[in-house]
Amino acid sequence: MSAKNGSIKLVAGNSNPALAQDIAKGLGIELTKAVVRRFADMEIFVEIQENIRGSDMFILQSTSFPANDNLMELLIITDALRRASARRITAVVPYFGYARQDRKSGSRTPISAKLVANLISRAGVDRVMTLDLHAGQIQGFFDIPTDNLFAAPLMVRDIREKFDLAKVMVVSPDVGGVARARGLAKRINTPLAIVDKRRERPGESEVMTVIGDVAGYNCILVDDIVDSGGTLVNAAEALIGHGAKEVSAYITHGVLSGGAAARIASSRLKELVITDSILPTEAVNKAPNIRTISIAGLIAEAIGRTAAEESVSSLFD
Repeated sequence: MSAKNGSIKLVAGNSNPALAQDIAKGLGIELTKAVVRRFADMEIFVEIQENIRGSDMFILQSTSFPANDNLMELLIITDALRRASARRITAVVPYFGYARQDRKSGSRTPISAKLVANLISRAGVDRVMTLDLHAGQIQGFFDIPTDNLFAAPLMVRDIREKFDLAKVMVVSPDVGGVARARGLAKRINTPLAIVDKRRERPGESEVMTVIGDVAGYNCILVDDIVDSGGTLVNAAEALIGHGAKEVSAYITHGVLSGGAAARIASSRLKELVITDSILPTEAVNKAPNIRTISIAGLIAEAIGRTAAEESVSSLFD
């Protein structure tokens, strides 16, 4: 496949090699030969092993755990591409780490999402492509074009295949996610409910009440990130306590840190569906009620359209 003004080339860091291979396959190309390794003191070394002069380069790298290492890989790969005379560099970051630090949460605290955006821009990236940003306004933190893709069409397709929509209710696990849940409910024409929770401390949540009549419905919780899993587990308990027949969850980014996979496996959740924006851990793969759907086709299509200077937003019309 060729770009409008040069060849497409895809290079990958170490964050998600399986996804990178699937995207390359979807584009009908081979991954660019490159070495991304560590010195003995864990400094990162990058070498691009083929000619990329004048090419339209795409870097596939989520800034997931270990977030700092993966972010530095992205920055150093960008510098290597820039010095090798790439025509344009697009950072494809399916999971944008530090996105939850998108505002001052208290006195004398950073806005780390803005800092990371500055680092990526200053490193030499010309364009950013990401998926389901935690807050849409993070696009404004970049002074370069930024495409925020959405996993909703993939989720809608999966839900239509797995559920009787007449018995489904979409649920937001907190008040802040109502817009996202409402959008999905509108796409599949189902009612909407909200779980109101109070977070006492980071990583823990206490469910207070359910807004909406969920009795007899198959409830689907929708969110962008699942980390500790506490919010989903508590929300599932609350929904079943209010008469829900069963509870599933569709979440874009399966961070699932610590013992989250085990917590989900032993919970009242019938199923947690996540995308492969983050490479699943062994614990996630072994959990009987966690399933992964692929975003490779979506990202490959968006890359192809970007390279051809075609509309990306029309993917979601």
